[in-house]
Amino acid sequence: MKPFAFVFPGQGSQSVGMLDAWGDHPVVAQTLAEASDALGEDIGRLIHEGPKEALALTTNTQPVMLVAAVAAWRVWCADGGAQPAAVAGHSLGEYSALVASGVLTLAQAAPLVRFRAAAMQEAVPVGVGAMAAILGMDAEKVKAGCAEAQATFGETSAEVVEAVNFNDPAQTVIAGSKAAVEKACEVLKANGAKRALPLPVSAPFHSSLMKPAAGKLREKLAGLSFAAPQIPLVNNIDVAVEADADRIRDALYRQAFGPVRWVECVHAIRARGVSTIIECGPGKVLAGMTKRIDTELMGAALYDPASLAEVKALLA
Repeated sequence: MKPFAFVFPGQGSQSVGMLDAWGDHPVVAQTLAEASDALGEDIGRLIHEGPKEALALTTNTQPVMLVAAVAAWRVWCADGGAQPAAVAGHSLGEYSALVASGVLTLAQAAPLVRFRAAAMQEAVPVGVGAMAAILGMDAEKVKAGCAEAQATFGETSAEVVEAVNFNDPAQTVIAGSKAAVEKACEVLKANGAKRALPLPVSAPFHSSLMKPAAGKLREKLAGLSFAAPQIPLVNNIDVAVEADADRIRDALYRQAFGPVRWVECVHAIRARGVSTIIECGPGKVLAGMTKRIDTELMGAALYDPASLAEVKALLA
């Protein structure tokens, strides 16, 4: 089998009924039951019935994306799928990767990501922060444009805008206070960006405005026992593979208010001899990014029985 890696998606790929294609698959049912027990609610019903607005609440989005990704991963394993050479996750997806690599159990991770989501929402009330995707511009120019926009508010201003997700060579997400993000969009378009698209999110994730949430998360992480990873996990914040529990905790703490260095993560995975990257969980966002980051890498997605069969054939 060709060397491959599994990567796990973050917020934005959720949809009502995203696990329906699995039918009554016993592995998926067991995963939903475990998560529901850990969260004290029927998470399967929430995923199946929605409504869409409920799934879009970050306190629901984070656990449902975790559960859906872990379910797909477990089906792969139960179906005799080989162990990947590495795993990684985009933003929230890093928690799915932690479960896949054996660092956390699903029973630990589901309440943890809900806590993380609540802390993030409390840190910056809805409407105060914003995020936007900048398309068709080099990441360094995006960073320079953010600095230019922030400078217009003066040195003593609390307005902030930062580059927070380096998704592919021509797509960088910015985040911060609403006024500063809007100003940065103006500046970046004037500087040559093809598009600046406001994102429908409830908080400025991965920006420095998330530091209060990160502080709460650090306390929560300190109370959890972490196992040694069974599969190398390339983290977002340092693009590093860590085995020490305290270093993993610290990386998760800093990830909450630091950038997702996805382009570098994909390059690091490629450097481990991987030729194919499989996105495990709802959607095909990361599979598309893979091909834009490195045209020699194969990107595919695993999210239902049909795509499972396709991935097995691709890797055979």
